[in-house]
Amino acid sequence: MLEDYFKKLFDIYFERVRNYIFYRCGDQELATDIAQETFMKIWEKDLHPEPNKEKALLFKIAGDLFISSYRKQQVALQFAQLPQNNNEVDTPDDEINYKELKTKYEKTLSEMNENQRIVFLMSRNDGLKYKEIADHLSISQKAVEKRMSKALEQLNKALQYEA
Repeated sequence: MLEDYFKKLFDIYFERVRNYIFYRCGDQELATDIAQETFMKIWEKDLHPEPNKEKALLFKIAGDLFISSYRKQQVALQFAQLPQNNNEVDTPDDEINYKELKTKYEKTLSEMNENQRIVFLMSRNDGLKYKEIADHLSISQKAVEKRMSKALEQLNKALQYEA
């Protein structure tokens, strides 16, 4: 039954969602990718929008995905425009400092309480927003914010350089 509902939703709205994104970006491939990703989110999160609100939910998800894609693209462009300094070679001190920092980071992650570590990794590694994390873990967004704050505080203390 869920598959039938999803197929019907896909058949009715896929072209509309793709066109909505295409009008915003002018790139047919990107529009298709975002439309597909929108429906993947509906499927993965097992969302069942209320009748007559499916279109609004789909357009909201697609719009958010487009903005996220746009921001990533802007960051990549800014990085590409940075002057490349390929002549610099890491010194042995740089490598040692990196290894020490990495070890401290991994140790601090392992010492974090599980709730903080999960929220931190979902945010930083998976790129999820606090609201998405809250939905995924079935907790409030405030709880996510508090756990993240504690995790960052713990990391900040552990990774500060000793003078």
